[in-house]
Amino acid sequence: MGAVSCRQGQHTQVSVPQKGGNIQGPWAQGWKSLWCGMGTIRSGLEELWELQRHQESLQPAPLPLEKPLSEWPVPQFISLFLPEFPMRPVRGQQDLKILGLVAKGSFGTVLKVLDCAQKAVFAVKVVPKVKVLQRDTLRQCKEEVSIQRQINHPFVHSLGDSWQGRRHLFIMCSYCSMDLYSLWSAVGGFPEASIRLFAAELVLVLCYLHDLGIIHRDVKMENILLDERGHLKLTDFGLSRRLSQGARAYTICGTLQYMAPEVLSGGPYNHTADWWSLGVLLFSLTTGKFPVAAERDHVTMLASVTHCESEMPASVTQELSLLLHELLCQNPLHRPRYLHHFQVHPFFWGVPFDPELLKKQPVNLVMDTQGTSPPESVPFKDFDCDLESWVHSTSADFLQ
Repeated sequence: MGAVSCRQGQHTQVSVPQKGGNIQGPWAQGWKSLWCGMGTIRSGLEELWELQRHQESLQPAPLPLEKPLSEWPVPQFISLFLPEFPMRPVRGQQDLKILGLVAKGSFGTVLKVLDCAQKAVFAVKVVPKVKVLQRDTLRQCKEEVSIQRQINHPFVHSLGDSWQGRRHLFIMCSYCSMDLYSLWSAVGGFPEASIRLFAAELVLVLCYLHDLGIIHRDVKMENILLDERGHLKLTDFGLSRRLSQGARAYTICGTLQYMAPEVLSGGPYNHTADWWSLGVLLFSLTTGKFPVAAERDHVTMLASVTHCESEMPASVTQELSLLLHELLCQNPLHRPRYLHHFQVHPFFWGVPFDPELLKKQPVNLVMDTQGTSPPESVPFKDFDCDLESWVHSTSADFLQ
């Protein structure tokens, strides 16, 4: 399988490349030298856009081209990311203004962006193309977008748009000002009524995904956003994959403290690994701490998880304690994994497993996160190329 590194606690993400994800053909040998010269190379599409802009400035109507745009040859550093990431002219990106930096990690950057045309705020995940190719994550990156386009659920962070520029991939989603981890860090342990509501919403989401043959593989507090009414939005499908019922996976990926024993050991595992992650999340919301402390690697983490018996505080009710023990069962076959398992569970008695009814229940824990004044927006002449200089010059105090 090769060397593997995993997230330490909440921060470092890993995914071992899957068999079949390599780029085939002559591009595999020549892409590095091609990228080194990208500063001086102009693609055919870029020249076409410049030609069209020049024509529009001289004449009321552009001159017809000899053949349609769809028949023009597309450079391989663009075609590799099609069709999930269509090419968009630079002038189409000038409607976007950056309002702030949401997060910055090894995968790329998440920006808070104002779409001037729609007069709406979005979150845009920006991933450098060269990093995708260097890390051999092309297949996973395209599948992330493909999966999100397939999903339509009230408790899932919906995909707004995706496209590519000359150097970056862009994934646009609706913007939420708070995530569950930030709320947990501020208040510590949650009251049981809030845990019950959050758990019911997550149960509905995971059952929905698993019925579609999708395993998330990174269920954690940081990947759960809160909307303006305090209800959940599961996000970040960067490690998700399609896995049919009965199939098995072997890739060690996710966040160490949330990874099931069968994932830490290198598989085989299936959708039941998500239910272990849910158990870790609910345990943390209940007690204010993780059931097992983070270790330096997945081997040490596996040893800690295997030999640890998490004790429940005396204040935890028997019903909630039972649910946590069932989700954190070492044997994945004994974990609850179907909707009816939760509908009849004592902890969920009286809970309507219906998204519309759950959304009507108030979430009193969600705090007001409006800033005193919004940051000044930053217009871009070229959204694709000005990004690195802006991110590097942004201080840590600008994080939102």
